[in-house]
Amino acid sequence: MSAGRPLRRAAPARPVRAVHLGLGSFFRAHQAWYTDRASDADDWGVAAFTGRRPAAAAALRAQDCLYTLATRGADGDEFALVRSVSQAHAGADHETWLELVGSPAVRVVTLTVTEAGYLCGADGSLDTRDTRLRSDLAALRADPRAPVTTAPARVVAGLLARQARDAGPLTVVPCDNLPGNGTLLAGVLHEIAAAVDPGLADWLAGQLSVVSTVVDRITPRPTDADGDAVLAATGLIDRCPVVTEPFTEWVLAGEFPGGRPAWESAGAVRTDDVTPFENRKLWLLNGAHSLLAYAGSARGHPTVAQAVADPVCRGWLRDWWDVCARHLPPPAEDVTAYRQSLLDRFANPRIRHELAQIAADGSRKLPARILPVLRREREQGRLPEPAVTVLAAWVLHLRGAGTPVTDVRATELTQLAAGPLAGAVPRVLAALDPATADDTELVGAVLTRAALPW
Repeated sequence: MSAGRPLRRAAPARPVRAVHLGLGSFFRAHQAWYTDRASDADDWGVAAFTGRRPAAAAALRAQDCLYTLATRGADGDEFALVRSVSQAHAGADHETWLELVGSPAVRVVTLTVTEAGYLCGADGSLDTRDTRLRSDLAALRADPRAPVTTAPARVVAGLLARQARDAGPLTVVPCDNLPGNGTLLAGVLHEIAAAVDPGLADWLAGQLSVVSTVVDRITPRPTDADGDAVLAATGLIDRCPVVTEPFTEWVLAGEFPGGRPAWESAGAVRTDDVTPFENRKLWLLNGAHSLLAYAGSARGHPTVAQAVADPVCRGWLRDWWDVCARHLPPPAEDVTAYRQSLLDRFANPRIRHELAQIAADGSRKLPARILPVLRREREQGRLPEPAVTVLAAWVLHLRGAGTPVTDVRATELTQLAAGPLAGAVPRVLAALDPATADDTELVGAVLTRAALPW
Protein backbone atom coordinates (compact mmCIF):
# COMPACT_ATOMS: atom_id res chain seq x y z
CA MET A 1 0.00 0.00 0.00
CA SER A 2 2.87 2.39 -0.69
CA ALA A 3 1.19 4.05 -3.69
CA GLY A 4 -1.91 6.16 -3.38
CA ARG A 5 -3.11 9.27 -1.58
CA PRO A 6 -3.33 9.45 2.22
CA LEU A 7 -6.69 10.20 3.79
CA ARG A 8 -6.79 13.83 4.92
CA ARG A 9 -9.63 16.20 5.70
CA ALA A 10 -10.24 19.03 3.25
CA ALA A 11 -12.35 20.89 5.84
CA PRO A 12 -12.37 21.10 9.66
CA ALA A 13 -13.86 18.17 11.54
CA ARG A 14 -17.48 18.50 12.54
CA PRO A 15 -18.24 19.85 16.04
CA VAL A 16 -18.44 17.09 18.63
CA ARG A 17 -22.02 16.73 19.83
CA ALA A 18 -22.10 12.95 20.26
CA VAL A 19 -19.81 10.51 22.06
CA HIS A 20 -19.48 6.81 21.32
CA LEU A 21 -18.03 3.99 23.41
CA GLY A 22 -16.85 0.90 21.53
CA LEU A 23 -14.82 2.03 18.52
CA GLY A 24 -15.18 -1.07 16.36
CA SER A 25 -16.21 -2.00 12.85
CA PHE A 26 -19.91 -2.30 13.63
CA PHE A 27 -20.13 1.22 15.03
CA ARG A 28 -18.34 2.58 11.96
CA ALA A 29 -20.60 0.65 9.58
CA HIS A 30 -23.78 1.54 11.46
CA GLN A 31 -24.18 4.48 13.87
CA ALA A 32 -21.32 6.51 12.36
CA TRP A 33 -22.65 5.82 8.86
CA TYR A 34 -26.19 6.94 9.78
CA THR A 35 -24.77 10.08 11.37
CA ASP A 36 -22.65 10.79 8.31
CA ARG A 37 -25.67 10.37 6.01
CA ALA A 38 -28.09 12.43 8.14
CA SER A 39 -29.46 15.62 6.59
CA ASP A 40 -27.88 17.66 9.42
CA ALA A 41 -24.58 15.75 9.41
CA ASP A 42 -22.48 18.93 9.41
CA ASP A 43 -23.80 19.74 12.90
CA TRP A 44 -22.97 16.37 14.48
CA GLY A 45 -19.42 15.15 14.91
CA VAL A 46 -18.73 12.04 17.00
CA ALA A 47 -15.91 11.55 19.50
CA ALA A 48 -15.34 7.78 19.63
CA PHE A 49 -13.55 5.85 22.37
CA THR A 50 -12.19 2.34 22.19
CA GLY A 51 -13.42 -0.27 24.60
CA ARG A 52 -10.12 -1.88 25.59
CA ARG A 53 -7.49 -1.77 22.84
CA PRO A 54 -6.15 1.67 21.85
CA ALA A 55 -4.79 0.68 18.42
CA ALA A 56 -8.01 1.51 16.54
CA ALA A 57 -8.02 5.07 17.86
CA ALA A 58 -4.38 5.65 16.93
CA ALA A 59 -4.91 4.28 13.42
CA LEU A 60 -7.92 6.52 12.85
CA ARG A 61 -6.19 9.62 14.17
CA ALA A 62 -3.31 9.01 11.75
CA GLN A 63 -5.76 9.60 8.89
CA ASP A 64 -7.76 12.48 10.40
CA CYS A 65 -10.44 10.05 11.68
CA LEU A 66 -11.60 9.41 8.11
CA TYR A 67 -12.21 5.92 6.79
CA THR A 68 -13.76 4.10 3.86
CA LEU A 69 -16.89 2.00 4.14
CA ALA A 70 -16.88 -0.77 1.53
CA THR A 71 -20.42 -2.05 0.99
CA ARG A 72 -19.97 -5.53 -0.41
CA GLY A 73 -22.90 -6.80 -2.41
CA ALA A 74 -23.06 -10.09 -4.26
CA ASP A 75 -22.37 -8.29 -7.53
CA GLY A 76 -19.69 -5.81 -6.49
CA ASP A 77 -18.48 -3.19 -4.04
CA GLU A 78 -19.40 0.40 -3.37
CA PHE A 79 -16.92 2.65 -1.56
CA ALA A 80 -17.86 5.70 0.50
CA LEU A 81 -15.83 8.03 2.69
CA VAL A 82 -17.27 8.48 6.20
CA ARG A 83 -16.59 11.84 7.88
CA SER A 84 -18.72 11.74 11.02
CA VAL A 85 -15.98 10.64 13.45
CA SER A 86 -14.31 13.89 14.49
CA GLN A 87 -12.14 12.50 17.29
CA ALA A 88 -10.82 9.03 18.21
CA HIS A 89 -9.53 8.27 21.69
CA ALA A 90 -8.19 5.30 23.60
CA GLY A 91 -10.54 4.03 26.26
CA ALA A 92 -7.89 4.76 28.89
CA ASP A 93 -8.08 8.49 28.11
CA HIS A 94 -10.45 8.97 31.01
CA GLU A 95 -10.01 12.72 31.45
CA THR A 96 -11.05 13.35 27.85
CA TRP A 97 -14.04 11.04 28.33
CA LEU A 98 -15.14 13.04 31.37
CA GLU A 99 -14.59 16.33 29.58
CA LEU A 100 -16.65 15.34 26.56
CA VAL A 101 -19.52 13.48 28.25
CA GLY A 102 -19.67 16.36 30.74
CA SER A 103 -19.82 18.99 28.00
CA PRO A 104 -23.08 20.92 27.43
CA ALA A 105 -22.40 20.61 23.68
CA VAL A 106 -22.70 16.81 23.82
CA ARG A 107 -26.28 15.57 23.78
CA VAL A 108 -26.02 11.89 22.79
CA VAL A 109 -23.89 8.94 23.93
CA THR A 110 -24.07 5.70 21.93
CA LEU A 111 -22.66 2.32 22.96
CA THR A 112 -21.50 -0.84 21.20
CA VAL A 113 -19.89 -2.84 24.00
CA THR A 114 -21.27 -6.36 23.26
CA GLU A 115 -23.94 -8.11 25.28
CA ALA A 116 -21.45 -8.99 28.00
CA GLY A 117 -20.42 -5.37 28.47
CA TYR A 118 -23.62 -4.37 30.27
CA LEU A 119 -22.77 -6.54 33.30
CA CYS A 120 -26.29 -7.79 33.85
CA GLY A 121 -27.33 -10.90 35.69
CA ALA A 122 -29.90 -13.36 34.38
CA ASP A 123 -32.70 -11.25 35.88
CA GLY A 124 -31.49 -8.08 34.14
CA SER A 125 -30.15 -6.48 37.30
CA LEU A 126 -26.58 -5.35 37.82
CA ASP A 127 -24.13 -8.23 38.32
CA THR A 128 -22.48 -7.01 41.50
CA ARG A 129 -20.38 -10.20 41.68
CA ASP A 130 -18.17 -8.84 38.90
CA THR A 131 -14.86 -7.90 40.51
CA ARG A 132 -14.13 -5.17 37.96
CA LEU A 133 -17.46 -3.54 38.67
CA ARG A 134 -16.97 -3.70 42.43
CA SER A 135 -13.58 -2.04 42.00
CA ASP A 136 -15.14 0.68 39.83
CA LEU A 137 -17.90 1.38 42.35
CA ALA A 138 -15.37 1.75 45.16
CA ALA A 139 -13.25 4.06 43.01
CA LEU A 140 -16.17 6.34 42.14
CA ARG A 141 -17.34 6.53 45.74
CA ALA A 142 -13.88 7.73 46.72
CA ASP A 143 -13.40 10.09 43.76
CA PRO A 144 -16.05 10.83 41.08
CA ARG A 145 -13.26 11.46 38.54
CA ALA A 146 -11.38 8.23 39.27
CA PRO A 147 -10.49 6.08 36.23
CA VAL A 148 -12.84 3.13 35.78
CA THR A 149 -12.85 0.26 33.29
CA THR A 150 -16.33 -1.26 32.89
CA ALA A 151 -18.70 0.26 30.36
CA PRO A 152 -21.60 1.04 32.76
CA ALA A 153 -19.21 2.64 35.28
CA ARG A 154 -17.64 4.72 32.52
CA VAL A 155 -21.06 6.04 31.56
CA VAL A 156 -21.86 6.85 35.18
CA ALA A 157 -18.50 8.60 35.59
CA GLY A 158 -19.44 10.75 32.60
CA LEU A 159 -22.82 11.47 34.15
CA LEU A 160 -21.15 12.56 37.39
CA ALA A 161 -19.01 14.97 35.37
CA ARG A 162 -22.12 16.21 33.61
CA GLN A 163 -23.95 16.74 36.90
CA ALA A 164 -20.99 18.71 38.27
CA ARG A 165 -21.21 21.10 35.30
CA ASP A 166 -25.03 21.13 35.17
CA ALA A 167 -24.57 20.38 31.48
CA GLY A 168 -28.19 19.66 30.63
CA PRO A 169 -30.09 16.58 29.41
CA LEU A 170 -28.34 13.62 27.82
CA THR A 171 -29.66 10.65 25.86
CA VAL A 172 -27.84 7.32 26.02
CA VAL A 173 -28.39 4.92 23.12
CA PRO A 174 -27.34 1.27 23.59
CA CYS A 175 -26.77 -0.49 20.27
CA ASP A 176 -26.17 -4.10 21.31
CA ASN A 177 -28.36 -7.16 20.84
CA LEU A 178 -30.12 -7.31 24.20
CA PRO A 179 -33.90 -7.47 24.63
CA GLY A 180 -35.17 -4.14 25.91
CA ASN A 181 -31.64 -2.79 25.84
CA GLY A 182 -32.74 0.73 26.79
CA THR A 183 -34.78 -0.38 29.79
CA LEU A 184 -32.02 -2.73 30.87
CA LEU A 185 -29.26 -0.12 30.60
CA ALA A 186 -31.37 2.51 32.39
CA GLY A 187 -31.80 0.12 35.29
CA VAL A 188 -28.08 -0.62 35.41
CA LEU A 189 -27.13 3.06 35.36
CA HIS A 190 -29.61 3.95 38.09
CA GLU A 191 -28.36 1.04 40.24
CA ILE A 192 -24.78 2.24 39.93
CA ALA A 193 -25.76 5.86 40.53
CA ALA A 194 -27.61 4.93 43.71
CA ALA A 195 -24.63 2.90 44.91
CA VAL A 196 -22.14 5.69 44.18
CA ASP A 197 -24.01 8.91 44.96
CA PRO A 198 -27.72 9.15 45.83
CA GLY A 199 -27.66 12.76 44.66
CA LEU A 200 -26.73 11.61 41.18
CA ALA A 201 -29.68 9.22 41.14
CA ASP A 202 -32.04 12.13 41.85
CA TRP A 203 -30.37 14.27 39.16
CA LEU A 204 -30.69 11.51 36.55
CA ALA A 205 -34.44 11.37 37.01
CA GLY A 206 -34.78 14.72 35.26
CA GLN A 207 -31.74 14.72 32.98
CA LEU A 208 -31.18 11.21 31.56
CA SER A 209 -33.07 9.48 28.77
CA VAL A 210 -32.13 5.96 27.68
CA VAL A 211 -33.46 4.85 24.30
CA SER A 212 -34.22 1.29 23.20
CA THR A 213 -32.93 0.19 19.82
CA VAL A 214 -32.71 -2.60 17.30
CA VAL A 215 -29.57 -2.59 15.15
CA ASP A 216 -28.69 -4.76 12.19
CA ARG A 217 -25.83 -4.79 9.71
CA ILE A 218 -23.50 -7.72 9.16
CA THR A 219 -19.94 -6.46 9.57
CA PRO A 220 -17.13 -9.03 9.33
CA ARG A 221 -13.77 -8.64 10.98
CA PRO A 222 -11.44 -6.49 8.82
CA THR A 223 -8.57 -8.06 6.90
CA ASP A 224 -5.43 -6.71 5.20
CA ALA A 225 -7.10 -7.36 1.85
CA ASP A 226 -9.78 -4.76 2.64
CA GLY A 227 -7.23 -1.94 2.50
CA ASP A 228 -5.87 -3.29 -0.76
CA ALA A 229 -9.38 -3.26 -2.24
CA VAL A 230 -9.91 0.37 -1.18
CA LEU A 231 -6.58 1.41 -2.67
CA ALA A 232 -7.32 -0.33 -5.96
CA ALA A 233 -10.80 1.18 -6.25
CA THR A 234 -10.23 4.69 -4.92
CA GLY A 235 -6.50 5.39 -4.90
CA LEU A 236 -6.72 6.13 -1.16
CA ILE A 237 -4.46 4.66 1.50
CA ASP A 238 -6.82 3.54 4.24
CA ARG A 239 -5.38 1.49 7.08
CA CYS A 240 -8.69 1.06 8.88
CA PRO A 241 -11.44 0.52 6.29
CA VAL A 242 -14.67 -1.26 7.16
CA VAL A 243 -16.48 -3.85 5.05
CA THR A 244 -20.21 -4.37 5.44
CA GLU A 245 -23.28 -5.68 3.62
CA PRO A 246 -25.85 -3.55 1.73
CA PHE A 247 -28.64 -4.24 4.25
CA THR A 248 -28.91 -2.00 7.31
CA GLU A 249 -31.58 -1.33 9.94
CA TRP A 250 -31.83 0.95 12.97
CA VAL A 251 -35.04 1.17 15.00
CA LEU A 252 -35.25 3.56 17.98
CA ALA A 253 -37.87 4.13 20.68
CA GLY A 254 -37.52 6.85 23.27
CA GLU A 255 -37.01 10.55 23.80
CA PHE A 256 -34.07 12.80 22.91
CA PRO A 257 -34.62 15.89 25.07
CA GLY A 258 -31.30 17.41 24.05
CA GLY A 259 -31.67 16.70 20.35
CA ARG A 260 -30.05 14.18 18.03
CA PRO A 261 -28.93 13.81 14.42
CA ALA A 262 -31.72 13.38 11.86
CA TRP A 263 -31.00 9.67 11.55
CA GLU A 264 -34.38 8.98 9.98
CA SER A 265 -33.25 10.96 6.92
CA ALA A 266 -30.65 8.19 6.44
CA GLY A 267 -33.23 5.44 6.87
CA ALA A 268 -33.53 4.91 10.64
CA VAL A 269 -37.02 4.16 12.00
CA ARG A 270 -38.69 5.82 15.00
CA THR A 271 -41.31 3.78 16.81
CA ASP A 272 -43.15 3.67 20.12
CA ASP A 273 -42.19 0.03 20.75
CA VAL A 274 -39.16 -1.84 19.42
CA THR A 275 -40.40 -5.23 20.67
CA PRO A 276 -41.80 -6.60 17.36
CA PHE A 277 -38.65 -5.55 15.50
CA GLU A 278 -36.48 -6.82 18.33
CA ASN A 279 -38.01 -10.29 18.49
CA ARG A 280 -37.95 -10.72 14.73
CA LYS A 281 -34.29 -9.78 14.57
CA LEU A 282 -33.05 -11.54 17.72
CA TRP A 283 -34.85 -14.80 16.97
CA LEU A 284 -34.67 -15.05 13.19
CA LEU A 285 -31.30 -13.45 12.46
CA ASN A 286 -29.27 -13.70 15.67
CA GLY A 287 -30.78 -17.04 16.68
CA ALA A 288 -29.95 -18.43 13.25
CA HIS A 289 -26.43 -17.05 13.55
CA SER A 290 -25.94 -18.84 16.87
CA LEU A 291 -27.30 -22.06 15.42
CA LEU A 292 -24.80 -21.87 12.57
CA ALA A 293 -21.97 -20.76 14.88
CA TYR A 294 -22.16 -23.91 16.99
CA ALA A 295 -23.84 -26.57 14.84
CA GLY A 296 -22.41 -25.32 11.54
CA SER A 297 -18.88 -25.13 12.91
CA ALA A 298 -19.32 -28.64 14.32
CA ARG A 299 -19.83 -29.71 10.70
CA GLY A 300 -16.54 -28.04 9.76
CA HIS A 301 -17.80 -24.76 8.29
CA PRO A 302 -15.79 -21.60 9.11
CA THR A 303 -18.17 -18.94 7.73
CA VAL A 304 -21.88 -18.18 7.52
CA ALA A 305 -21.90 -18.38 3.72
CA GLN A 306 -20.28 -21.82 3.73
CA ALA A 307 -22.61 -23.10 6.44
CA VAL A 308 -25.75 -21.87 4.74
CA ALA A 309 -24.65 -23.56 1.51
CA ASP A 310 -24.80 -26.88 3.40
CA PRO A 311 -28.27 -28.46 2.90
CA VAL A 312 -28.21 -29.83 6.45
CA CYS A 313 -27.58 -26.39 7.92
CA ARG A 314 -30.21 -24.82 5.67
CA GLY A 315 -32.66 -27.41 6.94
CA TRP A 316 -31.86 -26.47 10.53
CA LEU A 317 -32.43 -22.81 9.68
CA ARG A 318 -35.76 -23.53 8.01
CA ASP A 319 -36.96 -25.57 10.98
CA TRP A 320 -35.82 -22.92 13.49
CA TRP A 321 -37.57 -20.17 11.56
CA ASP A 322 -40.76 -22.26 11.37
CA VAL A 323 -40.73 -22.50 15.17
CA CYS A 324 -40.07 -18.78 15.64
CA ALA A 325 -42.81 -17.80 13.19
CA ARG A 326 -45.44 -19.24 15.53
CA HIS A 327 -44.53 -16.55 18.08
CA LEU A 328 -44.13 -13.51 15.83
CA PRO A 329 -46.98 -11.09 15.08
CA PRO A 330 -48.72 -11.22 11.70
CA PRO A 331 -48.78 -10.71 8.79
CA ALA A 332 -47.13 -13.99 7.93
CA GLU A 333 -45.96 -12.68 4.57
CA ASP A 334 -43.70 -10.16 6.34
CA VAL A 335 -41.98 -12.97 8.21
CA THR A 336 -41.65 -14.97 5.00
CA ALA A 337 -40.06 -12.02 3.21
CA TYR A 338 -37.69 -11.42 6.12
CA ARG A 339 -36.64 -15.08 6.10
CA GLN A 340 -35.85 -14.93 2.40
CA SER A 341 -33.85 -11.74 2.86
CA LEU A 342 -31.83 -13.47 5.57
CA LEU A 343 -31.02 -16.39 3.28
CA ASP A 344 -29.85 -13.95 0.63
CA ARG A 345 -27.72 -12.04 3.15
CA PHE A 346 -26.24 -15.18 4.70
CA ALA A 347 -25.40 -16.63 1.30
CA ASN A 348 -23.57 -13.52 0.06
CA PRO A 349 -20.27 -15.14 -1.02
CA ARG A 350 -18.39 -11.86 -0.74
CA ILE A 351 -19.06 -11.33 2.97
CA ARG A 352 -16.72 -13.49 5.03
CA HIS A 353 -18.60 -13.57 8.32
CA GLU A 354 -16.67 -15.96 10.53
CA LEU A 355 -18.63 -18.31 12.77
CA ALA A 356 -15.93 -17.88 15.43
CA GLN A 357 -16.85 -14.19 15.64
CA ILE A 358 -20.53 -15.02 16.13
CA ALA A 359 -19.84 -17.82 18.62
CA ALA A 360 -18.19 -15.51 21.15
CA ASP A 361 -20.02 -15.01 24.47
CA GLY A 362 -22.71 -17.59 23.86
CA SER A 363 -23.58 -17.54 27.55
CA ARG A 364 -24.84 -13.96 27.05
CA LYS A 365 -26.32 -14.43 23.59
CA LEU A 366 -28.32 -17.65 23.86
CA PRO A 367 -30.61 -16.36 26.64
CA ALA A 368 -31.80 -13.59 24.31
CA ARG A 369 -31.72 -15.47 21.01
CA ILE A 370 -32.89 -19.02 21.75
CA LEU A 371 -34.41 -19.34 25.22
CA PRO A 372 -37.41 -16.97 24.75
CA VAL A 373 -38.72 -19.11 21.88
CA LEU A 374 -37.91 -22.32 23.73
CA ARG A 375 -39.89 -21.15 26.77
CA ARG A 376 -42.93 -20.30 24.64
CA GLU A 377 -42.78 -23.70 23.00
CA ARG A 378 -42.48 -25.53 26.31
CA GLU A 379 -45.46 -23.60 27.71
CA GLN A 380 -47.46 -25.06 24.82
CA GLY A 381 -46.20 -28.56 25.42
CA ARG A 382 -43.80 -28.71 22.49
CA LEU A 383 -40.09 -29.56 22.47
CA PRO A 384 -38.65 -27.79 19.42
CA GLU A 385 -35.92 -29.84 17.77
CA PRO A 386 -33.97 -26.82 16.42
CA ALA A 387 -33.59 -25.38 19.93
CA VAL A 388 -32.39 -28.78 21.15
CA THR A 389 -29.88 -28.81 18.27
CA VAL A 390 -28.35 -25.43 19.11
CA LEU A 391 -28.14 -26.21 22.85
CA ALA A 392 -26.50 -29.55 22.15
CA ALA A 393 -24.06 -27.92 19.74
CA TRP A 394 -23.22 -25.26 22.34
CA VAL A 395 -22.44 -27.92 24.94
CA LEU A 396 -20.13 -29.64 22.45
CA HIS A 397 -18.56 -26.28 21.54
CA LEU A 398 -17.65 -25.88 25.23
CA ARG A 399 -16.12 -29.37 25.05
CA GLY A 400 -13.88 -28.44 22.10
CA ALA A 401 -16.01 -29.10 19.02
CA GLY A 402 -16.07 -26.57 16.20
CA THR A 403 -14.80 -23.06 16.74
CA PRO A 404 -12.66 -22.22 19.82
CA VAL A 405 -14.39 -20.99 22.97
CA THR A 406 -14.35 -17.24 23.62
CA ASP A 407 -16.72 -16.34 26.43
CA VAL A 408 -16.72 -14.10 29.49
CA ARG A 409 -17.49 -17.25 31.48
CA ALA A 410 -15.16 -19.54 29.53
CA THR A 411 -13.26 -20.99 32.49
CA GLU A 412 -16.42 -21.80 34.44
CA LEU A 413 -18.33 -23.20 31.47
CA THR A 414 -15.57 -25.38 30.04
CA GLN A 415 -15.11 -26.94 33.45
CA LEU A 416 -18.84 -27.62 33.72
CA ALA A 417 -18.82 -29.16 30.23
CA ALA A 418 -15.97 -31.56 31.01
CA GLY A 419 -16.42 -35.24 31.81
CA PRO A 420 -19.19 -37.62 30.72
CA LEU A 421 -21.98 -36.01 28.70
CA ALA A 422 -24.65 -37.31 31.08
CA GLY A 423 -23.34 -34.97 33.77
CA ALA A 424 -22.06 -32.19 31.54
CA VAL A 425 -25.35 -31.43 29.80
CA PRO A 426 -27.44 -30.62 32.91
CA ARG A 427 -24.55 -28.69 34.47
CA VAL A 428 -24.12 -26.48 31.40
CA LEU A 429 -27.87 -25.95 30.97
CA ALA A 430 -28.18 -24.99 34.63
CA ALA A 431 -25.46 -22.38 34.16
CA LEU A 432 -27.36 -20.98 31.18
CA ASP A 433 -30.76 -20.98 32.94
CA PRO A 434 -31.63 -23.17 35.95
CA ALA A 435 -35.11 -23.78 34.55
CA THR A 436 -33.67 -25.60 31.54
CA ALA A 437 -31.82 -28.05 33.78
CA ASP A 438 -35.04 -28.71 35.71
CA ASP A 439 -36.78 -29.73 32.46
CA THR A 440 -35.93 -33.43 32.37
CA GLU A 441 -37.42 -33.95 28.90
CA LEU A 442 -35.31 -31.12 27.50
CA VAL A 443 -32.15 -32.35 29.23
CA GLY A 444 -32.70 -35.84 27.83
CA ALA A 445 -33.26 -34.51 24.32
CA VAL A 446 -30.12 -32.35 24.44
CA LEU A 447 -28.09 -35.28 25.75
CA THR A 448 -29.38 -37.55 22.98
CA ARG A 449 -28.65 -34.98 20.26
CA ALA A 450 -25.19 -34.20 21.61
CA ALA A 451 -24.27 -37.90 21.36
CA LEU A 452 -25.27 -38.14 17.67
CA PRO A 453 -23.01 -37.40 14.67
CA TRP A 454 -23.11 -33.91 13.21
